[in-house]
Amino acid sequence: MQKILINGRPLAYRTWGEPNNPLLLFLHGFPEYSGAWSDLAAQLKDHYFCVAPDQRGYGESWRPSDVSDYLTSKLVADIAGLIEHIGRPFAVVGHDWGASVAYALAITRPDLVDRLIIMNGVHPIPFQRELLKGGDQTKSSQYIHFLRAEGSEGVLAKNNFAKLIDLFSAKMDLSWMTPEVRDDYVAAWRDEAGLGAMINWYRASPLIVAKPDEPILPKREFDPSKLRITMPHLLIWGVNDTALLPVSYEGLEDLCEDLTVTKIEGADHWLHHQKPAEIADIMRDWLATAIG
Repeated sequence: MQKILINGRPLAYRTWGEPNNPLLLFLHGFPEYSGAWSDLAAQLKDHYFCVAPDQRGYGESWRPSDVSDYLTSKLVADIAGLIEHIGRPFAVVGHDWGASVAYALAITRPDLVDRLIIMNGVHPIPFQRELLKGGDQTKSSQYIHFLRAEGSEGVLAKNNFAKLIDLFSAKMDLSWMTPEVRDDYVAAWRDEAGLGAMINWYRASPLIVAKPDEPILPKREFDPSKLRITMPHLLIWGVNDTALLPVSYEGLEDLCEDLTVTKIEGADHWLHHQKPAEIADIMRDWLATAIG
């Protein structure tokens, strides 16, 4: 692990491959950490320099306790600082919450993002639309209410994070999490306070989640012209995901200038653990042909 200071606060990151190779930046989601990319990076390190930070609140990086420290603008500033430290733009890969940071980075700092690859993550416009509808995605996202509630980290941290593992694996394949991998995750989660820092991403998010079958009219409309993805964009989707459903990216093509969607059979939300070789092949082929 390496560490740099972003505005005086430590950001830890790990790397694979040679620094002179083309750059790939990997942004993890909840409840993962930089080591979640090890299997995929191992497939790519011979031809790419792979960089994966512990994002704010995770692993060995700074974990402030104030919810306001997890606003998207601050999360994006961390990653922009890391890219500027390394000194050249990246192809950025985001999964889950890491996809949210990747989208925001691509929108607000397109100068730092050569290509954008999202794996089972969502753009804010179609996702917020579905969360307000009261339909299937709303139902699948009800766990957000639990996570945002005061004290949820205490419940999930009990018995060596047993409840968090249950949430992690709900209706999805967790066979990739061997006892050794689980030990690494528990070490990264650290303790109840560490888990609280991770959950603060949900508490700081402005996303509104309706109740099932009780749609909410949006209080404001996003301006699509301000949230466009201008660089080549690849969406890789594990079709068995039960947390994020395909409706959550419907209409994404209207927000992108150059979108490619590839679906992965036999994989769910944790596709980068389940199909690293297949995903690496898809990424290599697309990166070789995408024109910026």
